[in-house]
Amino acid sequence: MASISLQNVQKRYGVVDVLHNISLEIEEGEFIVLVGPSGCGKSTLLRMIAGLEDITGGSVSIGGKVVNMLPAKQRDLAMVFQSYALYPHMKVADNMSFALKLAGIPKVEITKRVNLAAEILGLDQLLDRLPRELSGGQRQRVAMGRAIVRDPQAFLFDEPLSNLDAKLRVKMRGEIKKLHQRLQRTMVYVTHDQTEAMTLADRIVVLNGGKIVQVGKPLEVYQNPTDTFVAGFIGTPEINLLDAISLGPDAIEVELADGTRLPLATPSGLVAGSAVTYGIRPQHIETSNAGLAGEVILVEPTGEEQELSVKVGQIEISVVAHQKDALNEGDQIHIMPQANKALLFNAESGQRIA
Repeated sequence: MASISLQNVQKRYGVVDVLHNISLEIEEGEFIVLVGPSGCGKSTLLRMIAGLEDITGGSVSIGGKVVNMLPAKQRDLAMVFQSYALYPHMKVADNMSFALKLAGIPKVEITKRVNLAAEILGLDQLLDRLPRELSGGQRQRVAMGRAIVRDPQAFLFDEPLSNLDAKLRVKMRGEIKKLHQRLQRTMVYVTHDQTEAMTLADRIVVLNGGKIVQVGKPLEVYQNPTDTFVAGFIGTPEINLLDAISLGPDAIEVELADGTRLPLATPSGLVAGSAVTYGIRPQHIETSNAGLAGEVILVEPTGEEQELSVKVGQIEISVVAHQKDALNEGDQIHIMPQANKALLFNAESGQRIA
């Protein structure tokens, strides 16, 4: 396994800057997830690490060696793509071993590696099948097996689960995490799915507009987002971000435009009238007999919980209710944000206010 270092990496297509001075240190054996909306540059960055895209500026190092000019085939990395890209006329074993045969690896070693990868991925009984005889999840396992047999320094995953249905995605997510635990290899994984990022990563790298906006452990990013973009992108259902004003440096409340007041755990330290954005996750709002009066305008049952849209004054607030009794549209309820979970942001810049 190897560390990967990005120093001021840039990518430009003509006059369009796609990546802006990306710097990131990935430790040996670490599982890093690059996450962000479509067009943020995460797949381009992964392809630059792999050697499939030229680097406009900066440097990429693998295992302490700068590889900017090194062809992809010499970087000792294995990539798993969104498309399975299996040879339809080859059986599973042949698909997994094809690159090794081209490299001139002895047949005994090839068989050993293929059998080991098949055991790890549960493909033992499928080695003689053709791709058309496999399910989507099995095909993705074969693609992963093809990467494993190469015994690379690091694995690169480019949205490998996006073609699978929801149930299979959850299962394969677990398979990939167990694979990392077993192999202990460096892995860089690209996704736009923040749930995948939260469940898989040792550290999450959030990108937006070709820039890194936050790097941290999953719970750290969830609980302490640096700005409103990260707060809104990470977490399901999406966080409530409400326009408000400060009531003074010593106040432990902020006020919405309609006069509704929302609690803070500590004084904001801001002068009265300062424009702020009040953030509170739906999971951190309690339904009770006291608090803010509101009307339920939408109910989405999810099993043990109900996701609600509650109209408080002129504002809609998302709430995750844990109560056993089912709620219905039109019900009158009271809600109260947990003050110690509230987040405050600068209304103009979107940056977190400590």
